[in-house]
Amino acid sequence: MSFKDDAEEGRDLRKPFLHTGSWYRMGSRQSSMMGSSQVIRESSISVLACVLIVALGPIQFGFTAGYTSPTQDAITEDLGLSVSEFSLFASLSNVGAMFGAIASGQIAEYIGRKGSLMIASIPNVIGWLAISFAKDTSFLYLGRLLEGFGVGIISYTVPVYIAEISPQNLRGSLGSVNQLSVTIGIMLAYLLGIFVQWRILAVIGILPCTILIPGLFFIPESPRWLAKMGMTEDFEASLQVLRGFDTDISLEVNEIKRSVASTSRRTTIRFAELKQRRYWFPLMVGIGLLLLQQLSGINGVLFYSTTIFESAGVKSSSVATFGLGAVQVAATAVATWLMDKAGRRLLLIISSSGMTLSLLIVAAAFFWKESISSDSSLYGILGILSVVGVVGMVIAFSLGMGPIPWIIMSEILPINIKGLAGSVATLGNWLVSWIITMTANYLLDWSDGGTFTIYMVVSAFTVAFVTLWVPETKGRTLEEIQFSFR
Repeated sequence: MSFKDDAEEGRDLRKPFLHTGSWYRMGSRQSSMMGSSQVIRESSISVLACVLIVALGPIQFGFTAGYTSPTQDAITEDLGLSVSEFSLFASLSNVGAMFGAIASGQIAEYIGRKGSLMIASIPNVIGWLAISFAKDTSFLYLGRLLEGFGVGIISYTVPVYIAEISPQNLRGSLGSVNQLSVTIGIMLAYLLGIFVQWRILAVIGILPCTILIPGLFFIPESPRWLAKMGMTEDFEASLQVLRGFDTDISLEVNEIKRSVASTSRRTTIRFAELKQRRYWFPLMVGIGLLLLQQLSGINGVLFYSTTIFESAGVKSSSVATFGLGAVQVAATAVATWLMDKAGRRLLLIISSSGMTLSLLIVAAAFFWKESISSDSSLYGILGILSVVGVVGMVIAFSLGMGPIPWIIMSEILPINIKGLAGSVATLGNWLVSWIITMTANYLLDWSDGGTFTIYMVVSAFTVAFVTLWVPETKGRTLEEIQFSFR
């Protein structure tokens, strides 16, 4: 039994779905262009500009995730939904994302990274419109499923695109922009949800993808994808515009060509060959990190944060939730700054260790509260301690386990099975996210302290997993990283 090598499967598709045009080729090769072409040639298109444009995708991702928190009461009242109906509405984005994840790798391989983001944007726009005009659960559910499908594609494609266009010395920081944008999207949904009605908030949700669609026409396709498809001229032009028109790219061009050539000699890869270290090790690390990211219970903790804040005496839970979102953005911004200085591995160890300690504090506080009277002054102190633990966990998560698993996945998966392996990794992440979200209430009804103890054990295992198996990828090209597994 075997599966097709992605590189060979795509050989018949010689043109990307969304072609940028020839303006950047003209700018990079003709030094005497006049008018606006001269300005383009001199300024080029920076990698940062490309990253900021595609970052609209994860902002959409975060806005989708954060939308249900501030709108629950209003939607339930206006449409007469039961708690179970609203819970189904909230969870359908995860279901849609699982389907999007299954398709994401193959779509990105066949029609390019930019084309994949275009495909993802369309159901997002339609989904938000369906929700904004919903009169009953049918449009509400349909819109949420469509949003989830688009988000599932975005969650794979954006980190892969950023990794493939970034220079090695900036890849970690630029890759962290993906998770930073997700947290910004969540925070914006929390903030705007305080002030605007839920239908208007859904209309606002259209904006990120509405801006992303035209923006895709102004950025180059991933040079590594173009090289893999055999479009040598476009590949070199794309890389030149990303590195600057006065930069010598010959060394990087040759390295990418060698990597593509070495992975394109075989037409098939048999499942038995996955036993080779060059395949099983990066698959284990990439998929393992994305599963552990969700098994740590971050979604369950965020879901329960409002109740924890209330138990600590916080009057406005919506403002407190926004504050938690703002803390998450700030911590992720710090991680973005540290990524190419401290390295992925060290940040992951610090992050998972911090999560373990924070969850231990929360679990201990809940176990202790069960043994004392609610009238005791110590009871209130333990409530505050719970809040400290939750905030500490969110900060620790944002410093490493939030952004880095997506970065590592995009860096270490072998190019010839990246589409299939990336789909599996993304699907696993969304599946576990859905399971954690759906089981959090049941676990918390069983035991508050027991629930956080389970999450703490997973985080402690993550420390060991990272220490034993996760390699450092800072300062290395994608080709060097993948060659090291052979």
